[in-house]
Amino acid sequence: MIAAATIPAIFRSEPARALSVPDPDNMQLSDAYHHFGVTEAIIRDVIAEALSMGGDYCDVYFEQNVTNTIGLEDKEVNRAYTDVSLGAGIRVLKGDQTGYSFTEELSPKAMKLAAKTAAAIANSGKTAPPQALKLHDIPSYYPIETPWEQVGIDQKIPYLQNINDKVFALDSRVIKSNIWFINETSMILIATSEGRVVYDYRPMARIIVTCTAEQDGRRESNYFDLAGRQGIEFFTPENVDRLASEAVERTTALFKAVKPEAGVMPVVLAAGSSGILLHEAIGHGMEADFNRKKISIFSDKINKPVAESFVTIVDDGTNPHIRGSLNVDDEANDTEKTYLVENGILKSYLHDRISARYYGVKPTGNGRRESFRYSVQPRMRNTYMENGPHTKEEIIASVKKGLYAEAFTNGEVAIGAGDFTFYVKSGALIEDGKITRPVKDVNIIGNGPEVLRNIVMVGNDMKMAEGGWTCGKGGQGVPVSMGLPTVLVSEITVGGVSS
Repeated sequence: MIAAATIPAIFRSEPARALSVPDPDNMQLSDAYHHFGVTEAIIRDVIAEALSMGGDYCDVYFEQNVTNTIGLEDKEVNRAYTDVSLGAGIRVLKGDQTGYSFTEELSPKAMKLAAKTAAAIANSGKTAPPQALKLHDIPSYYPIETPWEQVGIDQKIPYLQNINDKVFALDSRVIKSNIWFINETSMILIATSEGRVVYDYRPMARIIVTCTAEQDGRRESNYFDLAGRQGIEFFTPENVDRLASEAVERTTALFKAVKPEAGVMPVVLAAGSSGILLHEAIGHGMEADFNRKKISIFSDKINKPVAESFVTIVDDGTNPHIRGSLNVDDEANDTEKTYLVENGILKSYLHDRISARYYGVKPTGNGRRESFRYSVQPRMRNTYMENGPHTKEEIIASVKKGLYAEAFTNGEVAIGAGDFTFYVKSGALIEDGKITRPVKDVNIIGNGPEVLRNIVMVGNDMKMAEGGWTCGKGGQGVPVSMGLPTVLVSEITVGGVSS
């Protein structure tokens, strides 16, 4: 089983359709029903059809998603489009088996036909009537001042033009800049056969700045992005300045970069987005489906030590405005802060409804899906390591010769063994306890559980990643984030040049 985290492709277009989204600040359950053109009676009929063959449980997942994208290239806005999707997915559970079907037509007839398809997972003929539906209150971890539906393209273009002007003004070597502004709104309504109903308004925003510079006939490129469950108020003048300056600095630093010697060496993971290693090499192995099926190397490690006592790892759905946060998960379970590793001891997996029932625990709020077209899987939200007892300065000073890894692009992990590989996009050498020359063309290769055991120092400067990570698993992609304090791993294989 391979899982991957990537910066997602954004060059995709569909015909736009004009669909409204309710005001999230004033919406009632009746508004949510009206928005999807359904009633409680219609939903209960669909659930009854889904359970007609003897299923244990059913949920109906309604979703409307609207994504607006604007692109600026070669100093001109040259692309703008809207993607809209609308539909419902019907899931039926029978034991640990899942029947799933979806429809893009929200008529009672189409939904009952989809429900009948999902019902085929069961064949006992024993039916239980669905419970009366009752609204379940959920928290609000991502309130915004202005819904994206109230923000016109004329308000977004100045951001792109301002960033573009700053990029070119910062360094005369810059020859090209591409900027993308993406905002997304998902409206979710979930009803279950146990009578729970939830609705959630999920905003998302992201600006990506890529930069190309040229020096003495040599070209280098890099990028910087900011993302989160935010409104347009997120893109303050300070953040606009950062988007330009970080993209330029990361790009021009590569002109001084060297290729390190290959070999096994200490690696210092910088605070922030280097938490992708934590996500890939460790987090996936703690998703409960892999452990229930005995695929993960962590499947027999609950309540056993897996790291030093100063290592604590959590997966959290409650971080305000962070990209992977959820007010409620995609099967209507409450979200939470889940301790995976506490003081070096493996305490929990990440559960959806199926795995929670298998292990005899409550769901952790990690049941997620890419859209109404997909069924639920246990997935990470915001995975990070909590602060430890050391300082960044102590950690750097302790390394005679090693690698400082600051930003990564794509990574992959083989879930069973925990083997991983990552490409270090921004980093530097550590020589005699000091960060020295920037590096380029570097891969790190290792094993997740071994890296966890080899963490020998953890800083007190935990920082969440700020970019737009999307996690891939089982053919589905969902938004996630990660975080890390400065961490020293005693040894990882670094791919560079032969000495």
